[in-house]
Amino acid sequence: MRYMMSYDLMETMRNTNQWLGATALSMASVPAFAALPNPALSWMAAWGEVTERSFQRMVVKPDWGIRTVTCADGRDHVVEIDTVVERAFGDLIHFRVAGRAEQARKVLLVAPMSGHYATLLRSTVKSLIENCEVYVTDWHNARDIPVSEGKFDIEDYTLYLVDFMREMGPETHVIAVCQPAPLTLAATAYLAEQDPAAQPSSLTLIGGPVDPDATPTDVTDFGRRVTMGQLEETMIQRVGFKYKGVGRKVYPGLLQLSSFMSMNGERHSKAFMDQILRVSRGEASDHDAHNRFYDEYLAVMDMTAEFYLSTVERVFKGGEIARNEFVVAGHKVDIGKITDVAVKTVEGANDDISAPGQCIAALDLCTGLPEEKKASHVEPGAGHYGIFAGRSWRDNIRPLVIEFMNANARTAKKPAAKRAKAAS
Repeated sequence: MRYMMSYDLMETMRNTNQWLGATALSMASVPAFAALPNPALSWMAAWGEVTERSFQRMVVKPDWGIRTVTCADGRDHVVEIDTVVERAFGDLIHFRVAGRAEQARKVLLVAPMSGHYATLLRSTVKSLIENCEVYVTDWHNARDIPVSEGKFDIEDYTLYLVDFMREMGPETHVIAVCQPAPLTLAATAYLAEQDPAAQPSSLTLIGGPVDPDATPTDVTDFGRRVTMGQLEETMIQRVGFKYKGVGRKVYPGLLQLSSFMSMNGERHSKAFMDQILRVSRGEASDHDAHNRFYDEYLAVMDMTAEFYLSTVERVFKGGEIARNEFVVAGHKVDIGKITDVAVKTVEGANDDISAPGQCIAALDLCTGLPEEKKASHVEPGAGHYGIFAGRSWRDNIRPLVIEFMNANARTAKKPAAKRAKAAS
């Protein structure tokens, strides 16, 4: 119960700060005060506006905001988001472009479940949707999932990916961004053994910790330094009474956010002070660079406790993927069984989260894969975010990934019954 009380205390603090911001904005915006211009009132209103918006965004799932896309015919086509597979902990969604012929490249974009929503990949989706059929793993906030739905750890996550790949078929090109890279590699190997016909055509791993010890970072050092008992005691809480997942053990999004912010505290503090000054001078707008970034960055989601703890224990501390000893549902996955899926790794030279060397380790694990089906790329000057959403992705990495997909395309095979029907 004390952990549930802690969860509700954090939510109360967030709610109180949102209220303080709204109150300051309302008080400083009283029309009568305009008769007595005072810089302090302008600053107070600006502080209130920025504070209210910031704390309110922490509990709101961002919208994808992808309404239309300009196609090869020069016309704007409406984008509809369809749910292809609906599951308790995450859905498989499809960005369907109305009035456009189905694209040859079918892409499964595996979003990370590391504190932020899948919408973090919004710009990645936008860049691919122009000439690809884009599907995304849309993970749910654990606080909204009833305890009756059971657990969700890295084995369950891997089996979700297996089901999604089976649903999409062998002509699929999979792109895993950051955290899911090692588990997506394991899911592909699982299919290679259990259901070879459902394997994807290609697999691109972007900035993921396949072998965290290959190049240590602050993240890996933290994982080594802290014991599992300490993590469970300090990071895990139970969802409070406000949400459907009441009682579920989670790593709260608000707690994750405090960790994110503390890593670059001075930078974030300066960004918010600068924004308050811009608002007070009337230079800010609803969709300026600051709001676009922080509306997404501050929107955090809870992770199930078992997913967070099993990730730290088995991927970072135990190195089960790196040592090719990962077990899923009692079955030991052998990554060396991947023999027909082209694998490409992408890393950023300046990535301080998954440093160069951690992701390319996947290629050494694919012992059964011919060298001509392996590829790697290290983007000079790129950080973690830039390799999948920034200019480096748009200008350099995306074209290489598209070229890799084209070189390893696999034509979908129709079931015998459908072929016979089509022939008749």
